[in-house]
Amino acid sequence: MKNNRYGQSAILSDSEYSKIRREIRSSKYKLLLDLAWYTGERWGALVQLKYEDVYQPNGKPLDTITFRANTRKARPDGKRETRQVPVHRNLFDSLKEYKPDTLFSPESYLFPGQKAGTHIELRFADKILRAAVERAGLEHQGISTHSTRRSFITKLHEKGTDIYVIQQITGHKDLKALSRYIEVRADRIAGAIALL
Repeated sequence: MKNNRYGQSAILSDSEYSKIRREIRSSKYKLLLDLAWYTGERWGALVQLKYEDVYQPNGKPLDTITFRANTRKARPDGKRETRQVPVHRNLFDSLKEYKPDTLFSPESYLFPGQKAGTHIELRFADKILRAAVERAGLEHQGISTHSTRRSFITKLHEKGTDIYVIQQITGHKDLKALSRYIEVRADRIAGAIALL
């Protein structure tokens, strides 16, 4: 899926995200895509979210989503850190509208697997995304589960968010690693030169 992208997943435009979202049939997996889009978290951590990480006991969405350290990718030094992300108003609306198939307890996974007490596998989430990408006619664009993370970071950068603020949001410890997520389009380069 990443052909001719030098091993990098594609950056999604807002319209491509919307197109893919329309092709996801289940409200549960639309929510998974929304969480990826508005938090920039890796899908491996997303599938491990628990109800209490996202919702209050009364069912109202929290203002901040917590990605627990044990669900997140380890840094090069082997350490994992909890990450908290403020909830975007569009994501808040998606969370509010979402009606789970079954009653959740606070410790329940938001995306439960077929066996009790498990979450869906990353492989299954990837399969859902790939099927939606294909139905949307975007299968040759290099889109993968990592596209939402790269898109999130690139969009923040394009909107003028300071690189150090982005670093705080994403939890990157190394600016060099963070910079690999940012795609700089040719028109932005030309626009920068035009400022001289």
